[in-house]
Amino acid sequence: MLGSEFVSTRGADMLERIKLSILLQGLTLLVLLGPACKASSLGLTVHVLPLDSDGGNTVRAHFSAIAPTPCPALTGLCAAGEDCLVHTTSLPFTGTKPSSGWCVRQWQKTVPSNYNATIKLGSDTEIYVSMKAGPQIRGNSGRLNHPAFVGLFPPLRARVNCPHHFHLSVKDLDGDKVRCRFARPEEGECVNCTQHSFIELEEDQCSFTFTGKAAAGQYFIHLMAEDMIPTPRTSHTTANKPLSSVPVHLSLTVEESTSSCSSEPVATDETPRVDSTLFVLPYQQAQFDVEFESQQESILEFGAIGPPGLLRVGFKTIGPLATMTMSWVRSENKLARLLPICFAANTRSLQSEPRCVWLYQREMAALPAGTELTCEKTAMTLLLPITSLSDIDLTELQLNSPTCPVTYNSTHLTARISLTGCGTKIVHSGNELVFTNTLKTVRAYTLVSRRPMLVLPLACRIPEAQVGTPHYQIGMPKEEEVFGVVDVWIEIHAPGEGPLAEFTRTPRFRTLRMAPGRVRREAQSPSESNSTSTSSTDNSTSTSSTDNSTTNTHGAVGSRITQLDLHVMSNCSIERAEMIVSNCIESATEDFAETFPILEQGCMSSNKTLEVITTKSNSKVYRLDLSSIETKGSTMYIECTVNLCIATMPSEKCPDLCARSFNHRALVGSLFTSTYTIRSGPVSLVVTSPAPTTTAVAKATTTAAATTTAAAAAATTITTAAPISNTTSGAPEQASAMAVGVILTTFSIFLQNIFLY
Repeated sequence: MLGSEFVSTRGADMLERIKLSILLQGLTLLVLLGPACKASSLGLTVHVLPLDSDGGNTVRAHFSAIAPTPCPALTGLCAAGEDCLVHTTSLPFTGTKPSSGWCVRQWQKTVPSNYNATIKLGSDTEIYVSMKAGPQIRGNSGRLNHPAFVGLFPPLRARVNCPHHFHLSVKDLDGDKVRCRFARPEEGECVNCTQHSFIELEEDQCSFTFTGKAAAGQYFIHLMAEDMIPTPRTSHTTANKPLSSVPVHLSLTVEESTSSCSSEPVATDETPRVDSTLFVLPYQQAQFDVEFESQQESILEFGAIGPPGLLRVGFKTIGPLATMTMSWVRSENKLARLLPICFAANTRSLQSEPRCVWLYQREMAALPAGTELTCEKTAMTLLLPITSLSDIDLTELQLNSPTCPVTYNSTHLTARISLTGCGTKIVHSGNELVFTNTLKTVRAYTLVSRRPMLVLPLACRIPEAQVGTPHYQIGMPKEEEVFGVVDVWIEIHAPGEGPLAEFTRTPRFRTLRMAPGRVRREAQSPSESNSTSTSSTDNSTSTSSTDNSTTNTHGAVGSRITQLDLHVMSNCSIERAEMIVSNCIESATEDFAETFPILEQGCMSSNKTLEVITTKSNSKVYRLDLSSIETKGSTMYIECTVNLCIATMPSEKCPDLCARSFNHRALVGSLFTSTYTIRSGPVSLVVTSPAPTTTAVAKATTTAAATTTAAAAAATTITTAAPISNTTSGAPEQASAMAVGVILTTFSIFLQNIFLY
């Protein structure tokens, strides 16, 4: 009986264990396969500064985290009584690529040097943070060790079957060597982190390679950056343990490949070099331009992440080139001494190599006792005791401008510095205007000396409301002040019809060059119409020898139309204003789910697209040979991106995007409107009514719900997103009349709010 009871009990235990195992497996599958209730961050770095006040047992941690949109609230990051500061800004760091969109949240907090926590950003994003930051006393200096700094890239993008190398930007205040390794879940450095087989990490170089062998999707990479005391190459020391470890989280979005693997945007020489450093004094402004070129697709945005208060202005993207200016003023702050600014150029499906520029906030010693700086309405006066400058050569001291004298006697150095001269600069810091100058040692470049040098920044802060003269802030005029109220729209007409019929009836053509990167190239004449071309060179013109260029468009009802004229129109009346059409695409559906190019960066996508030469600089006309149109149905839609441009010099012209001698400087030096994205209504590709014996002009007034001419009114009702000016259409009925364009989106590229000092 005892044996029987034992067997029975043992069997029951095994049954319970099996049930428990099945339950655990089910819960595991539910976690792995079920929808995630919390989203992961798209990137994270922590910059750590040890605090001397308690021997480095606590640190000031500066967090930068990328969250998917919608942007989470800033509440909940700081609790009552904590040494914690959330950085709010009127110019947040955001981006639209990858398609989910993203934004950056930044805050600083005093935490233990060895820190583990789960941080919630809003209600949908959680970040697990683990770091080991000391305290470590350095043997070479007796000071607390500073962990490594890593620049935070915008969300990274790559393409299926396209290998890509990423080099992280790292710095160390102590001059240590920095290595990067995968976070170790067994040591509590990450949660639910996976080491992907398609990511090859080079630890000593802090770089990794995406092999391209991954399906489309979004992946997360969890790393730890460690600083190591440099050792001689001849040393065989194996116990060189890291001094600290800080987390680095990255996201990589892999997208389907639609072009060659070498077609990403590239930085021009105008962009600062990779990992370059700019040294910044108090109240000094650091400023640089970024410029990228993309031959395959137009650049949509610069994804950028930097310190709070970083200005990004003057974004311009015309054709293959995009530029932007970044600027940062060092005011009083509790930020880290090293501040990275990391950026990348994004197109619809491509991303440039990300790179970082570092700002180094120079440490400044306390002013000597007895130093006085008096701020007056028109000048500041400096009084500096000579005793504090015992090792400084006073004859080498100079202000920003050598024309302002620096005088001294046996006891004091004196300088009276004009707020509008002497090289004084004006910067904005919050709601204050700050007038800055610098007293510094100036030596000839050829002079080598071991004598100490002086760099003494001087600043007078004045509330902006108290500045009565407006010349301290000079802004570029707004778009309406230069171009007027601009309306842009699309019209579709049969050749020889419409408001520009005088140019399309007997047209002269300009042959556009094939878009760079287009694989399809045709050897035939650019047009198969009855016109006779006189030249086949780039940007050449040809003249129609007969009025029969429109004959093929007039057929029996139901027959396919062979040619149409695409009119891109504007109401701008400024004589020097020129229209620039960067891109046009066509689609068989109104939602543009599948698109095909007509123009790419100002160049043709087919050798059967021609530009009709007109004397109207504010509009463009393109002759479309419908045999080259990809859409094979009975209807198509067209979308174009358009700017108006005025060259800054009367003797200059706005840049020709498709010219082989494309002038980048002309692009940067010209004034542009915003970039308008405009769409047509439905365009019939078949004859819908008999051709009239005489031209019938039907007048239509476009409104917020615009209709076209009588033949097209039944086919389309267009809802506009912006007011459209009144137009007169003269479209032939069989061509489905004109399709009035609508403004969908506007990307501001007009230079505004640029302060000139």
